[in-house]
Amino acid sequence: QVQLVESGGGLVQAGGSLRLSCAASGTIFSINYMGWYRQSPGKQRELVATITSGANTNTADSVKGRFTISRDNAKNTVYLQMNSLKPEDTAVYYCNARINRQNYWGQGTQVTVSS
Repeated sequence: QVQLVESGGGLVQAGGSLRLSCAASGTIFSINYMGWYRQSPGKQRELVATITSGANTNTADSVKGRFTISRDNAKNTVYLQMNSLKPEDTAVYYCNARINRQNYWGQGTQVTVSS
């Protein structure tokens, strides 16, 4: 069984930074991509950023220039460095990954940005 465990969420003031981590564990043969989505109350879950095993990235326009996704293949871990945070970035952030040809989600980590 594969699990995704997130960490790094919390409360930060506007303009601050946070770094999220997501580690995949279990029986892993292949990881096609890993990434982050977020969901605010009353809104649909939306893509934040993804990164493939070949380090190709896809980042939402709303966070480009402020958020950076990276990956440590040896540790099966993906990171999201979030800088210049805004109150509208407040959401539950979910890790997502395609592992062994199946789609997995983490439990989510809350990010709250105060104005």
